[in-house]
Amino acid sequence: MSLQAAITLVNSEDPTEDTLETLADLQRFYDEFAYTGRHDADQAELHTIRALRPRLRELLTADRDDAVELVNEMLREGKALPQLVRHEPFDWHLHAVDNQAPLATRIVVETAMAMIDVIRADEMSRLGHCADEECTGVVLDLSRNRSRRFCSTPCGNRNAVAAYRARQATAG
Repeated sequence: MSLQAAITLVNSEDPTEDTLETLADLQRFYDEFAYTGRHDADQAELHTIRALRPRLRELLTADRDDAVELVNEMLREGKALPQLVRHEPFDWHLHAVDNQAPLATRIVVETAMAMIDVIRADEMSRLGHCADEECTGVVLDLSRNRSRRFCSTPCGNRNAVAAYRARQATAG
């Protein structure tokens, strides 16, 4: 879930439509990814979360060795101390920073912790850029056959329609 949250956060910074501009947008993000703990829900927190996007994009699109450096840096900065915790609606799971740490710190550390598994399993190919030439989105491919190419349904649909129209033009 942490990687999906990071992808959503990174992709919220779209040149045509930023989907993380208001406190209501931040609240939806917080709720969608079931964050718990400290949530200031103010403009300062929104600004800090928005400012994470370039750094997370760098991590999510890095090669394996560079990702290791970034993960280690993020864990050091967040003073990560992994612990097992249980809270509703989840059973035992791993937190690496105190629940009262700023949301931005928790997002960075949780993303870094999730990337540890990706790096150790040598699954960096699960992360990539959207295949839509006009999109800057990042893709997390969790499909069994590694076939996900687009960051969102609109990007996939736009390309499917374009391919259909191209086929129709050459057929007719």
